[in-house]
Amino acid sequence: MLDFPRWKVWSICLTLGLAILLAIPSFVPEKTTATWPKWIPAPRINLGLDLAGGSYLLLEADTNDVTAARLDGMREQVATEMRRGTPRIEIGDISTRGGQLSFMVRDATQVDAARERLLPMTTGAGLTGQRDWDISVINTSQFVMKPTEAGLAQAVDTAMGDATEVVRRRIDELGTREPTIIRQGKDRIVVQVPGLDNPQALKDLLGKTAKLEFKLVDEAATAAVQTGQPAPVGTQVLPYAEGGAAGGRIAVQRSTIVSGEQLIDARQAFHPENGSPIVNFTFDGPGGRRFARVTQEQTGKRFAIIVDNTVISAPRINTPILGGSGYIEGSFTVQSANELGIALRSGKLPVALKVVDESTVGPDLGADSIRAGIIASAVAVAAVVAFMLVTYGRFGVYANLAVVINVAVILAMMALIGATLTLPGIAGFVLTIGTAVDANVLINERIREERRRGRNVVQAVELGYKEASRTIFEANVTHAISGVIMLLLGSGPVKGFAVVLLIGICTSVFTAVVFTRMLVALWIRKNRPADINI
Repeated sequence: MLDFPRWKVWSICLTLGLAILLAIPSFVPEKTTATWPKWIPAPRINLGLDLAGGSYLLLEADTNDVTAARLDGMREQVATEMRRGTPRIEIGDISTRGGQLSFMVRDATQVDAARERLLPMTTGAGLTGQRDWDISVINTSQFVMKPTEAGLAQAVDTAMGDATEVVRRRIDELGTREPTIIRQGKDRIVVQVPGLDNPQALKDLLGKTAKLEFKLVDEAATAAVQTGQPAPVGTQVLPYAEGGAAGGRIAVQRSTIVSGEQLIDARQAFHPENGSPIVNFTFDGPGGRRFARVTQEQTGKRFAIIVDNTVISAPRINTPILGGSGYIEGSFTVQSANELGIALRSGKLPVALKVVDESTVGPDLGADSIRAGIIASAVAVAAVVAFMLVTYGRFGVYANLAVVINVAVILAMMALIGATLTLPGIAGFVLTIGTAVDANVLINERIREERRRGRNVVQAVELGYKEASRTIFEANVTHAISGVIMLLLGSGPVKGFAVVLLIGICTSVFTAVVFTRMLVALWIRKNRPADINI
């Protein structure tokens, strides 16, 4: 018990002293810590939406968009496979009407060969035992491919998982701290961004699918469309963005030169000649080489830069664009160009998302909650301190000192790992304070019992800590298991509570057992008391 080496004492004191220093920035205004020298660490506790205020959005996916995207993808895949396979299989126009894909094989003797090429394009839908597409042949040579319910459900689930990650990347690009992004049900995403009081900016950013495409302009088809004629096969008519060319529509080839999947960077910049906001972009190696080759072959023609099926601009290719980079110009403001750059480099959303609910939480509610939490914490600490002093005397002083230091260590740990303090987190914080002295109550009662059995001071204290430590460890393990389960399976407020609880368990065991034992050992070694008041 009395064998407490000097290195151990210094290690404990330095650890706790460092934790107290790291907890201080959380109590200092942010504008003050911003003036501190850079070499001084100033971690701060992140406040959740319910404490700091911010924006809340509930996004819902359009599952019809997933169905349409699957049909378009399968149409391209079928056309390519039939055209490039050996032997080539001639097919008629592919229709996507009625939520299914249909086309006719011109030579009926190739129906079996066509089916053999289609089968590898379908896969199993999870563990359902179904395929993601049904393939049937009607009228001896007409194929009908229809997405199954299981296949559609799997596609929606995959798209929502990808969409959640894209939303997370876009919000991270805003530089906000600790946003909460959670899937809700099969087709919804909850977004909470603390500290952001402009939900419209968030909606503008997340409302973009950011599907970037570069396509060649069909000048003849554009002229025909403007005279009221339908667009020929192989072209599509797209509108200009608001504020773009008067008249509004332009015909482009359906095949894409380069798409956003081959983009590695996109950022807001300014036009080198007129200073207007633009978006600089850079393609990866294959994308850059393809873009260079097409612009070399099509010099003198126009290509359209298309975002979400809207033409941003359609410049003429005056010289080949080499190097895999360029810029998008249009009627941008600095903010809209920056939002487009963020959306493009974060990747396109696999499914369109619409806002079905939104709200802005003001900081006043959070300020009231923080004030109430501080009062509750202060009352809890005062009540615990008074009880321990009255009940255990000197040993109560050590326990109280451990509680106060424990508060600082919890704050420091939360600031270091970037944990977010929410309203349920404050409840967990107060609960942790209340239970932080449980370990010392067990130890002190055990010491009392050993003294009643006639053991001397050193033996009683040594056995008290030794026997109680096992019980303390087992009790905290069960608490930690509950906390981990809440952290893994819970969401939002439950996670906030679990984080504070887990940190509190670790820090309270250290301060209540290791720190107080050190204090008791140092006191006994120095004073050699014949009896103790406990």
